[in-house]
Amino acid sequence: MEIRLAAMDMDGTLLDSQKRLPADFMDWVKRHPEIKTVIASGRQYYTLVKDFIPVKDRLIYIAENGGFVFEKGEMLYSNEMNKEDILECLKLVDTIKGLTPILCGAESAYMRPAKEHILREVSVYYDHLQETENLYDTAMRDVIVKIAVFADEKAAEASMKHFKDIKPHLAAVLSGDSWIDISNCTVNKGIAVDFIQKKYGIERSQSMAFGDYLNDAELLRNCGESYCMKNGHPDLKTSAKHIADSNDDNGVMKVLYSLD
Repeated sequence: MEIRLAAMDMDGTLLDSQKRLPADFMDWVKRHPEIKTVIASGRQYYTLVKDFIPVKDRLIYIAENGGFVFEKGEMLYSNEMNKEDILECLKLVDTIKGLTPILCGAESAYMRPAKEHILREVSVYYDHLQETENLYDTAMRDVIVKIAVFADEKAAEASMKHFKDIKPHLAAVLSGDSWIDISNCTVNKGIAVDFIQKKYGIERSQSMAFGDYLNDAELLRNCGESYCMKNGHPDLKTSAKHIADSNDDNGVMKVLYSLD
């Protein structure tokens, strides 16, 4: 079966441990216009585009872990959170020591003023970022699809217990050792890639996906050829069809070159 769509996570997957793209990735994209190349990330759309300027309009972007889909600067899909849910989640996060909430919108991300090391970490993922004392009121002027929660001292997994009783139509997902994402339970990379597949008439069997962490699980399930990176989470490895070499060993590119 020919591959017509290739979707890949960024951190821990396409990017190496130094957050660098493979040197030959953009050339591969240019050589394969017949394949819809999808960048599927928890990162903000505006941050993603900056990394791919030479091929930015050749890519489709699943941003905010599936909250948005963008193509050629146009928002094709969004899954907005209810305003009351946002307020309740903010109140919960504010009761937990070491957690910093960031509201993720179509126009920007929003956070309260924070310590320098937290701001530095958040800025890696959010190019459009506004600091505000009145977080809720400022963000309500935007379409918010996700609350990204930064956990200091890499305590994200240990902090997940605080979110087990959130409303059933919401989901808290571990997306890294320092990050938890809260959104509608219908937000994930798999639903977003399904939207793209239907838009372009692409079968799951014609799709491949790469990921390394638990927020990539639905993405991999929605693509016939699924790859967990060798450096990936053990639970994701059990659900992937294949194991790719690690992100520091050019794992994604080795598989992509097999399509040539």
